[in-house]
Amino acid sequence: MDACHRKLKIFAGNSNPKLAEEIAANLETELVKSQVGRFSDGEISVQIFESIRGADVFVIQSLCAPVHDNVMELLIVIDALRRASARSITAVLPYYGYARQDRKSQPREPITAKLLANLITAAGASRALTIDLHAPQIQGFFDIPVDHLKAAPILSQHLEARGLKGCVIVSPDVGGVTRARGIAEHLDSSLAIVDKRRPRPNVSEVMNIIGDVSGKPAVIVDDLVDTAGTLCQAADALIEAGATEVRACCTHGVLSGPAIERLAGSQIKELVVTNTIPLGKEKQTDKISVLSVAPLFAEAIRRIYLELSVSILFD
Repeated sequence: MDACHRKLKIFAGNSNPKLAEEIAANLETELVKSQVGRFSDGEISVQIFESIRGADVFVIQSLCAPVHDNVMELLIVIDALRRASARSITAVLPYYGYARQDRKSQPREPITAKLLANLITAAGASRALTIDLHAPQIQGFFDIPVDHLKAAPILSQHLEARGLKGCVIVSPDVGGVTRARGIAEHLDSSLAIVDKRRPRPNVSEVMNIIGDVSGKPAVIVDDLVDTAGTLCQAADALIEAGATEVRACCTHGVLSGPAIERLAGSQIKELVVTNTIPLGKEKQTDKISVLSVAPLFAEAIRRIYLELSVSILFD
């Protein structure tokens, strides 16, 4: 993209600076000169060292761990940009935290995904751009436009390059069938579903496999992997059902708690994630492959800035 578009500004928070740099490079521009730091008491300090007046600013911030620090950074940065007279502010959220708290599953529970959407809007964001929300209805929690990208084409291309066309695509639950079906159609693959129940958060029990996986490689498709308990149990169940090998792919590699240890001891041959969440050195293993979503986000930003359709990126 022509770097002379001085009114397009890319601002990077501290949550995923490498992804922000890749997006800026794809757009042939530089990140806004700024510093997001801390005062001695831990309060967040934001300084912007160039003019923002009249600019369309895209703030890249994954709301991953430490989630509260990253959320506050985002809100304070948006407020600073609004007070600096930015023409528009787009919150680019490669990973949307609290997305699993999208409804009341029990009495007296909060709907934190909605609360977070309210906070981002109140801070001054005029648009949000994200990818593979855990629950698509979260788009409706915002009172501003939301562009919801999908990583399925990126993941499908990787699986096809691995020679997995015609494998069995497996949804880890009924709610993820639509996502899994999209990849299955791209690879001309059959579809299977893991029947499970979740007695409490981050705990699941695999009941059985719906569909035929015997004699074929299986690929589990999900939006995120957190503690990897469900993933590893599903892999065991698929092998028992006759799958020749098991791989997994997801957009967001949260990988908290015992996830890495579980993956290391599991029957999963490969876990494919994207770089919506940065993986520290302690989470980088031979079993994990990381794909970049920077070109996808860069093209979406370019289209939003030029007021072109973004829907072409969904295919």
